[in-house]
Amino acid sequence: MTDSSCDVNGYDMISREIKENLDLTKSPVAVKFVLRPEDIPEDIKKFDGSARHCELVQKASHGDIFYATGEEQACKGGAAALGLIDAPEKVKTGEMYQSLGRFSSLGSAKRTMDEIPKIEKMMYALIYAPLEKATFDPDVIVLICTPTQAMKLAQALVYTLGGRVEADFAGIQSICADAVAGPFTRKRPNITLGCSGSRKYADIQPDEVIVGLNGENIGCVVNALISME
Repeated sequence: MTDSSCDVNGYDMISREIKENLDLTKSPVAVKFVLRPEDIPEDIKKFDGSARHCELVQKASHGDIFYATGEEQACKGGAAALGLIDAPEKVKTGEMYQSLGRFSSLGSAKRTMDEIPKIEKMMYALIYAPLEKATFDPDVIVLICTPTQAMKLAQALVYTLGGRVEADFAGIQSICADAVAGPFTRKRPNITLGCSGSRKYADIQPDEVIVGLNGENIGCVVNALISME
């Protein structure tokens, strides 16, 4: 039995404990927001090509390490939610999502877009890495997992202080806004069910959900998982 403090001994240990206690097949993904080009570690290379944020998270969960600016982000709505670019006008108004048949009216689309968590344009890049290989302190840790594994994470989140875990999502901009921008700006974890884009392009499976955890208190979550075992 371990105590429930937030002390940690390195992200390789943290990742190992998470994977073992949850029986994860994919690595937790460490995501770091970067304000300036000079803040990118020299040993981390830029992603070669163009891909959606959800695809980049999936790549990192399988072992890749890289950073991506707004130019490499193929989904501009996701890039805008992450603070990498200004949101295209049709994304801000909700017109794009209404045209895709996601909403019955422009009003419902706009109200949803207004409530989706987002970061004002200020970031230069995001760094992605499997948690066990992270050489930086992650702002957010993303897990692609099953509902049962997400349930165990929820139990770990309330293990020390009690309370409730609130899931906040709308079925769009899931891995970008719900799982990364939300936990980063609100300083609380979130569970989301994915979106049509992430399931189509990032190969999120029908039996998988996504959890975004705050990097600052990941030690508490890990120690709770160990204590609950």
